[in-house]
Amino acid sequence: MSGAWAQAFGMVFEPYNLAVMLGASVFGLFVGAVPGLTATMATALLVPVTFFMAPIPAIATMVTATAMAIFAGDIPGCLLRMPGTPASAAYTDEAYAMTRKGLADVALGAGLVFSVIGGLFGTAVLIVAAPSLAEVALRFSSFEYFWLVLMGLTCAVFVSGDRPLKGVATLLLGLLIACVGLGNPAAFPRFTFGSTELTGGIGLVPLMIGMFAVSEIIRYVVDMQPRGLVVDAQIGHVFKGMGRIAMKYPKQVLRGSALGTLIGALPGAGADIAAWMSYAVSKRFSKEPEKFGTGHVEGIVESGAANNSALAGAWIPALVFGIPGDSITAIVIGVLYMKNMNPGPTLFTTNPQNIYAVFLLFIAANLIMLPMGWICIKVAKRILHVPRDVLMPVIMLFCLVGAFAINNTPFDIGIMLVAGVLAWVLEANGFPITPLILGVVLGGMLEEHLVSSLIKADGNVLAFFARPIAAGLGIVTFLIWLSPLLRLRRRSTAGAAA
Repeated sequence: MSGAWAQAFGMVFEPYNLAVMLGASVFGLFVGAVPGLTATMATALLVPVTFFMAPIPAIATMVTATAMAIFAGDIPGCLLRMPGTPASAAYTDEAYAMTRKGLADVALGAGLVFSVIGGLFGTAVLIVAAPSLAEVALRFSSFEYFWLVLMGLTCAVFVSGDRPLKGVATLLLGLLIACVGLGNPAAFPRFTFGSTELTGGIGLVPLMIGMFAVSEIIRYVVDMQPRGLVVDAQIGHVFKGMGRIAMKYPKQVLRGSALGTLIGALPGAGADIAAWMSYAVSKRFSKEPEKFGTGHVEGIVESGAANNSALAGAWIPALVFGIPGDSITAIVIGVLYMKNMNPGPTLFTTNPQNIYAVFLLFIAANLIMLPMGWICIKVAKRILHVPRDVLMPVIMLFCLVGAFAINNTPFDIGIMLVAGVLAWVLEANGFPITPLILGVVLGGMLEEHLVSSLIKADGNVLAFFARPIAAGLGIVTFLIWLSPLLRLRRRSTAGAAA
């Protein structure tokens, strides 16, 4: 085994590989920092480049670019309230609120440092427990997935703050949007109105671009008051105070890293779901839940660690069983087959040096993120000094390119524009849009697993509690639903006693 590790070190830390990782870092940071361009898109764009590379540098480009893109999505979210990637959307409002309070350096520093910590945690789990965790993920049937998705939708209500009814309303709207198209268990066209473009459903990326970026541009156009995008504050030393924050929130760092890794290891989940769920869990168990949404770093610490740890977690089922954990690893599996590194248990036995090299690439990519992320933040702060009349049209141009590049169709541009107007109207009336996005992401999965489970159980609802893991998830879900009532009863009892 020591010989295989020595070979892996030699394979990874070659000058050519390091140069490739440096180039992939720059590319990933750029893609992540531009609203509308996702980490999945960065991975897909790199596939043609890997045709001409050996296996290790090819995988190095994928690992490095995606890790950088997930972090870099925090930067426009923090400075402009426009998340660069879906994984950053969960805490965009929190980071933007911190920026308006003059704490942009703290928000960006927390996003960078705890993304690295989460990524290293996920890598450690990938190295130590990949086979066993992948085996647990494979034990999940449609019953377990149904409860897991239902827990995720429950989190949407928690992240809606002190407006739970409005959060439920936008969540239901998101579920309705998820019903559009043929992507249902019966493959029946729903709400397509005869349009062939709608048979494929509403694309998440154009919807995200419209909801977060275009709505902000509309808000700028409508608002005639001359105000800056953010408070005119200098971004200072982004690493200052990070040790104090880590000492203050050690449980949050560990919980976010662990939850992100576990969610990433479940096929079909990903960094965006991990970040949303982790932010909701952070608020649910926080000692200061009333501060969330006002510029509180606690949620950024936990969900920032979760989204990067989910990247490593998603490789667990991909490497051991060839099952993609998310859309990124679905692309990577194709590259692995192309490079004769066929995923599966034999990958750990026949050529162990290759799998050890992948582990080292994850460690190196997360360590490189610290200096490269710091440079990216320093460059990005120039956005603060760009006039809004110049910046907004440029951002709109990137949004148009990002929406069009998904399927190369102008229909997605239309979706983006409609979503932008819808989000602007909702937010102008106090409706949070995060539950809507979560409803769109999880709606299809909820219906698929519900119908599959009912068919398996021949309509017997008790079958949802027949399996131990499913029963546990179901009980936890019901406890989450009942917790507000129990908390309200406790308060009334305490008030009566007082």
